[in-house]
Amino acid sequence: MYIDDFIWLPNIIEKLAVKHNVTQDELEQIFFNHPKYRFVETGYSEGEDIYAALGQSNAGRYLIVFFVGKAGNIALIVSARDMN
Repeated sequence: MYIDDFIWLPNIIEKLAVKHNVTQDELEQIFFNHPKYRFVETGYSEGEDIYAALGQSNAGRYLIVFFVGKAGNIALIVSARDMN
């Protein structure tokens, strides 16, 4: 799997910043720093399943990012938080 584009919903951006202290830039770094991908569950639409990306930001922060995998290497970001 390879992700190189993102869909950001305004309420998700706010939730990530306020609740989890994660910025868009930091989250996108996870995808470009060779994360480990895990299938989470089948999505509601065919071909749009939920995945987790586990990786490290450029600053060394370990994050898990939940996203919907979409056609064309696109991720619809759902949530992200520190790996504990």
